[in-house]
Amino acid sequence: MPYVNIKITREGATAEQKAELIAGVTSLLQQVLGKNPATTVVVIDEVDTDNWGIGGESVSVRRARGS
Repeated sequence: MPYVNIKITREGATAEQKAELIAGVTSLLQQVLGKNPATTVVVIDEVDTDNWGIGGESVSVRRARGS
């Protein structure tokens, strides 16, 4: 039973986009590894940009600076 955890910043991904990610990952696991889609679990976690850091600073700070 594959378990996939996708983490993205909380910036307006639509329900349709998230559904496409879930379907796409499930399909990829079936095609590449022969995994059963009925037992494939995909979780999408949306993280506030204040809580996501890159290079020692938050995404919020980087974006405010224009990086």
